[in-house]
Amino acid sequence: MPWTIEKASAYGGVLIDQQRQVLLREPANHYDGYVWTFAKGRQDAGETPEQTALREVREETGYQARIVGVLPGVFKGGTTANAYFIMQPLGPQEETEWETQATRWVGFDEAHELIGQTTNAIGRTRDREVLAAARNWLEHNGLFPGANQQKEQVLERFQGCLLGGAVGDALGAPVEFMSRQEILDRFGLGGITRYARAFGGLGRITDDTQMTLFTAEGLLRGWVRGCQRGITTYAGVTANAYLRWLRTQGLSPADTAGHNSEETGWLFSQPELHSQRAPGHTCLSALQDMQHPGEPARNNSKGCGGVMRVAPVGLFGWRLGQCASPEQTFELGNELAALTHGHPTGALTGGVLAVLIMQLVDGGTLTEALEVARTVLRQKPHHMETLQALEHAQALSASGLSPDEAIARLGEGWIAEEALAIAVYCALVARDFRHGVVLAVNHDGDSDSTGAIAGNLLGTLHGIRAIPQEWLSPLELHDVIQEMACDLYAFKDWDIGEYSQDSELVHHIWRKYPGC
Repeated sequence: MPWTIEKASAYGGVLIDQQRQVLLREPANHYDGYVWTFAKGRQDAGETPEQTALREVREETGYQARIVGVLPGVFKGGTTANAYFIMQPLGPQEETEWETQATRWVGFDEAHELIGQTTNAIGRTRDREVLAAARNWLEHNGLFPGANQQKEQVLERFQGCLLGGAVGDALGAPVEFMSRQEILDRFGLGGITRYARAFGGLGRITDDTQMTLFTAEGLLRGWVRGCQRGITTYAGVTANAYLRWLRTQGLSPADTAGHNSEETGWLFSQPELHSQRAPGHTCLSALQDMQHPGEPARNNSKGCGGVMRVAPVGLFGWRLGQCASPEQTFELGNELAALTHGHPTGALTGGVLAVLIMQLVDGGTLTEALEVARTVLRQKPHHMETLQALEHAQALSASGLSPDEAIARLGEGWIAEEALAIAVYCALVARDFRHGVVLAVNHDGDSDSTGAIAGNLLGTLHGIRAIPQEWLSPLELHDVIQEMACDLYAFKDWDIGEYSQDSELVHHIWRKYPGC
């Protein structure tokens, strides 16, 4: 330990998020004059300082965390000498213990003002010293150690997510309606391992990737609308994006009243998207029947057409940082899947995939991401079907069964929980991106959708560099997909608010992603 503490000691943590905000806690009844302060406490028997600090943060803020640095020095309080760790939050916020009545993420300047409300003069001075030390730590170390490298890795995960999904989709497209035996008979014992002709060419995407792109577009247009007009609804704006996709399929809603799906924006102008690639009947019929954009589908379908397209929600939620918790990201994924699939499982699986992607972007393992997703899932009504499918996939990944037998036990992937479970299983047992995606498409069933979801997961986990170039180079719409991934990474930094001084940027972004 770097500290020498002679009197009674306490240890705490300063939590900092990706947006450089710190977490303050409001003690119950403003105990001892503290209004806003940091989590800290005394050691329990047998604890190390690190264990004490992590426990106190968990109990007093509800966050599991990891230590990324140490604040130098000792900060004197009235009865204790205190030492602090810099921490990064992990996973969703859980319930705090009784000592805390509220928590709040704020910037450093606002934190300084809030701490000033504390009437305990010694505590107020100490906490402001801790805050200043944390700010100084950030200036010398970056957001977290290796921050520039981390930014590059995150961008590569964004690109890997969307391009990986498209690669899995394109690899599975030629065999979507073939049995495993038919695949082996045609392509040999290894199954399909390189692109085969589908829809008139090699590397052609299907409706899975088309709708994934329109999901991303809807989220970005929703963000632009909020920045420019001060109000937005992501479900409504994304529903309009899906209606634009419907128009690329040569169809339109039965009732166009109240719809705002004009043929605008750069995505609709991509000619390759104006092609029918075996679109799912449920998606088509639900969008044709949609009366008000944003309303849930009135069917009882749990086909995989909802979950297959929501990976961008996880990227979007991660980029929003503390503005979008895993719970909120889950809810948005659930809500967007429910636009076309009315069965609870058809929607809940969308929430699960969104959280998995969000956690993988953050650098977690798939096992860790599954734990976070299951924690959120268990809070939702009608969750058992999805939960059991995930647990079955995880159990089979450790069972020693051959992949073909394990995947057969999970189903064929035509329905949502099966498609998600197959993709999760393949990602868990995969040696690398190639291995996992090949497993995900060589089975009886919906090969392009399971390949797409597995590609989303593995691409996020390993980044774009892990995707074989022989699959990337001929991929249809490669540049469009990569640009969409880059925009999902960059949107939070666009200066396009109502009072933006960069009118050229505002006009460019509005033309590309009109807020409607």
